[in-house]
Amino acid sequence: MANKRDYYEVLGVDKKASADEIKSAYRKLALKWHPDRWVNGTDAEKKTAEEKFKEAAEAYSILSDPDKRARYDQFGFAAEQMGGGGAGGFDFGGMDINDFLRNIFGGSFGFDFGGFGGSGFGGFGGQADAGPRVVRGRDIRTSVKLTLEEIANGCEKEISLERARPCPDCGGKGAKSDSDIKTCPTCGGQGRVRQQTRGLFGMGYTIGTCPQCGGEGKIISNPCKRCNGTGLERKREMVKVRIPAGVEDGMQITIRGEGHSAPHGGVNGDLLVVINELPHPQLQRDGNNLFHTRIISVMDAMLGCEVSVPCLDGSYKVKVEPGTQSGTVVKLRGKGLPSVQGYGRGTGDMYVKFQVWVPHKLSKSEKETLEQMRYSSSFQPDLTREDKATFDKVKNIF
Repeated sequence: MANKRDYYEVLGVDKKASADEIKSAYRKLALKWHPDRWVNGTDAEKKTAEEKFKEAAEAYSILSDPDKRARYDQFGFAAEQMGGGGAGGFDFGGMDINDFLRNIFGGSFGFDFGGFGGSGFGGFGGQADAGPRVVRGRDIRTSVKLTLEEIANGCEKEISLERARPCPDCGGKGAKSDSDIKTCPTCGGQGRVRQQTRGLFGMGYTIGTCPQCGGEGKIISNPCKRCNGTGLERKREMVKVRIPAGVEDGMQITIRGEGHSAPHGGVNGDLLVVINELPHPQLQRDGNNLFHTRIISVMDAMLGCEVSVPCLDGSYKVKVEPGTQSGTVVKLRGKGLPSVQGYGRGTGDMYVKFQVWVPHKLSKSEKETLEQMRYSSSFQPDLTREDKATFDKVKNIF
């Protein structure tokens, strides 16, 4: 471990590099040090190419994975001893190295090392017998409308979906009997076929999905009449979805395995539920905080009073202090929304803004009374520090 180079240094990228930049850097190094390019080199050159290629691949296997990269950024090479996926072990999670390269470079291809792969790459010679592909059902995207009250407490919603489900007659196999399901003669049950080609770096091969079985490795000789061999039929079903408290408009909740079923016993897709937050008639939301504007009369502002304001758990009494200015804001701690699980902590606050309403019309007696008070010292502007702060906030808005 002491001789290892920093993974960012290996790929020649900055620690703030994006995923695309990391991928691009690895592509260049993989092409430069690929053993096929050094097949006619000296033994020393071949060994250097192998080490450089392996070093670059190891660096990419860590930096391309967000979780592994985060652990590496925090703990360095020690992360591999903390259950971080084994950076030093160069573990591709059981994936054939050619599959790994295909994910990087796109398309389906492999390389024939001509015996070179036996030097520590573990099956790097490229095999077409990696097994039939596992078919995955399609995801379903839907949306659910929620009120602020439902968001505050979390809730359970029932969603009606039309989705593909296993055929009841054949159990999803596509055939009445197991004897009607045969191994594909074209690919021998592997689901993939390989064809040798000559490329830029020498002899190679392309690997593609078997055209006869579609990659499943099996063919059906006597299809189920109900589903025509697909193993699926569409059904409308109700799905219960648990919505955690604190979600926001546009958030997406993923329910694993509740999407469309895959044909012939494959893996179900997922259900993607997008949150649509309904507007509240009296409250506005900003993150976890709530805002409410309350209009009060001049007399209430001058003399003070107690008003009732709406909260998500019912009404709440708020004291209006005598001499309250228009634009004054009062904070109700903890009366906002909770943080959604895993995203932040605690509960937000609620802010009540008082706006003072001035009457447009006055009776003759009211005018006379107010005229008598117009020049009273109590009615002459004498701004306190709090008054100035309030007026400054209003002034800054403009």
